[in-house]
Amino acid sequence: MPREATTTSARVAPALAGAARVALGLLWLHEGFVKYRAGFGAADIGFVVDGAASNPRVPGFFQAFTDLVLGAAPGLFGVVLPLLESLLGVALVLGVLTVPAAWASVVALATYWLADLLVWQYPVMVLLSAVVLAFPAAAAAWSVPAVRAVLASRRHAQAQ
Repeated sequence: MPREATTTSARVAPALAGAARVALGLLWLHEGFVKYRAGFGAADIGFVVDGAASNPRVPGFFQAFTDLVLGAAPGLFGVVLPLLESLLGVALVLGVLTVPAAWASVVALATYWLADLLVWQYPVMVLLSAVVLAFPAAAAAWSVPAVRAVLASRRHAQAQ
């Protein structure tokens, strides 16, 4: 392979994976913002619990989960859900704890799908999560921790 192709791919891969990470983070921030703005809370969690109980497309184990876990503390989950989505968004945009945030993204989206909450952006978000998980080093290349490390390295080199 020509050296130029290797150099180009070495620059493009982090840019694309980083863009996927940031796009995923922005989508999570949007999800959290919409819920905060709409006053998401206990009533919405109750809606999910009731919807899961009466929906034949929701697996029985997930119906039990929504009833026993979400239904037991709808006020708590009404606060935790938009907070989780917002924190995932911030972590992914900044590139902090990128791999755990991408895994949490997949788990959160899987629970939404199990509850039959199908929204157009969820498949896109899973695909973006998969890119981040498949290329974690590239996805983290243009993150706050990576930039800080580069700046610290340059300062150290200049000091010597």
